[in-house]
Amino acid sequence: MSTIINAVSGFLGGLALFLFGMDTMTGSLRDAAGERMRTILAAATGTPLTGALAGAGVTAVLQSSSAATVAVLGFVSAGLMDLGQAIPVIFGANIGTTVTAQLLALDLDELIYPILFAGFLARSLAKGRRGKALATAAFSFALLLEGIRIMSRAAEPVTASPRFAGLLALTADKPLLGLLLGCSMTVIAQSSSATVAVLQRLAAAPGPDGVSSALGLTGAIPILLGCNIGTTVTGLIAAAGGSRDAKRAALAHLIFNLTGSAVFLPFTPVLARLAALLSPAGPETAVAARQIANAHTIFNVVCTAAWLPLTGLMARLVTKAVPDGK
Repeated sequence: MSTIINAVSGFLGGLALFLFGMDTMTGSLRDAAGERMRTILAAATGTPLTGALAGAGVTAVLQSSSAATVAVLGFVSAGLMDLGQAIPVIFGANIGTTVTAQLLALDLDELIYPILFAGFLARSLAKGRRGKALATAAFSFALLLEGIRIMSRAAEPVTASPRFAGLLALTADKPLLGLLLGCSMTVIAQSSSATVAVLQRLAAAPGPDGVSSALGLTGAIPILLGCNIGTTVTGLIAAAGGSRDAKRAALAHLIFNLTGSAVFLPFTPVLARLAALLSPAGPETAVAARQIANAHTIFNVVCTAAWLPLTGLMARLVTKAVPDGK
């Protein structure tokens, strides 16, 4: 019983550190970007393609699709961006957020403490606001890496349990259950990056046999699809008090991820094989994090490529769903 309590408390502590680091890093990067983010988005939304590229770039810099989406909704409410401009940016933001998963798939454990010290030192020596913000972002990035490492260590005794392995296997046998689990986890954590990080660490942990992954790529993908749906809740909440076009843009984000997940879920084994093909070869536990990151990227790139030519259709759909008038 004490093992379970220690594992749960350690995991929650690591998750808290990860979320704090992610939130602080995103805020610091947003402060460093300042007005440039709005200028870039305004200048690059002439066509759906440039809008999607701008959304991907801004989200990759901010390391948070939620932050980028909320910023876009704010611009729409303020009349700085219309619905036709906002929708492609939101599509692109889904691609930009996959950069976080790709970074987390790297083995950066040995760099955590050097980055912590370098970030602290740089912040102490920095003179300008932008320099301090960038140094804080580096320090916060190391904090979230440490949070992931704490979660991983706390989960080790649990993932080695045959009972826990049986529970995880249900997501592969019942993908809809995994979809709901991923959606719920992301809504609770208010961060798809946190859900993906947990997935990557669970998949990298060995199961009861000590060799194969405790979760497996096929079991992780439905949860991954669910987290893409769950992350839209932040935008829906942010748009609640905004203009009609802001509500429509948030709804477009939800439709984008719902339709993508509905199409991909029956083809989970196909997506798993493609992600494995694009990942390095090696033991399952060694390459699982990269495979999940690649599956995340494939999903969002394909969905964006499919929806981008249909931007006008999306705009008409959400306008009909949230009509003008009282």
